[in-house]
Amino acid sequence: MNRETQHHHHHKAPDYNRAFAIGVALNIIFVVVEVSYGVIANSLALLTDAGHNLSDVMGLLLAWGATYLAGKQPSLRRTYGYSRATILASMFSGLLLLAAVAIISWEAVNRFFEPVQPAGQTIMIVAGIGVIINSVTAWFFVSGKDDDLNIRGAYLHMAADALVSFGVVISGLVIWKFGLDWFDPLSSLLISAVILWSTWGLLRDSLNLAIDAVPRGLDPEKIRNWLCAQPGVGGIHDLHIWPMSTTDTALTVHLLMCKPPTDDGFLHGLAGQLQAQFGIAHATFQIERGDEDVTCRQSQNCAN
Repeated sequence: MNRETQHHHHHKAPDYNRAFAIGVALNIIFVVVEVSYGVIANSLALLTDAGHNLSDVMGLLLAWGATYLAGKQPSLRRTYGYSRATILASMFSGLLLLAAVAIISWEAVNRFFEPVQPAGQTIMIVAGIGVIINSVTAWFFVSGKDDDLNIRGAYLHMAADALVSFGVVISGLVIWKFGLDWFDPLSSLLISAVILWSTWGLLRDSLNLAIDAVPRGLDPEKIRNWLCAQPGVGGIHDLHIWPMSTTDTALTVHLLMCKPPTDDGFLHGLAGQLQAQFGIAHATFQIERGDEDVTCRQSQNCAN
């Protein structure tokens, strides 16, 4: 006898529309300012930071669009809705940053062989404005950075930018006070290293989610043992745990039970406990009645 219950919930994502709108607007304005003064001051560090900020605008737009799609209701053709767009946005955001690192590094190396005289004071002032703008924008997303990889991507973009802009301020100070023009391309390489370091974790996690790996923070062995320990469960097989989005996780499993429940109360309770203890809100169970003696003996160790 097979019994199956399935729990589908469509969770509305927290509203970050205002944060995205303000963040995009502030960064677009700053990119224009930074490019203008980067050309005037002959500063690769400013132009580099402007390019990075432009990629972050694209990253914010990607995350914003994915958040909007995640809020759309499922349909007959898209039974899970558009929640997976948040995973794709995180992955593309990471790839975009890697491309920015490659371009920045190439330009910095070329600048070592073709040095120019940058204006240190201008670099300091413009980059200082960037520290403020990027810090404020990062603060908009700090509340969701631990719960949503998509929002974490937006936060990391802006937090890294604040640190990068601060590094450019230091570069401007060194050039202004000590006349070390080579410090401008050196700071660009350091900026690239910071971007790469901050991006690696985001890209790794988003790629794992894209191929349906168990989300970080969930221990599949712990979940398996917990299921095995439930009353009447003699064994399990075909346990699958995968992300539906950067915030929602799904689970399917076959439960071997020597005495299957007579109603759905057991299954509903099991789904509720999975959500409370592991944050898994989309659980599907199939109950199988095998050989009663074998299944009941297996209940001692939940053998597969």
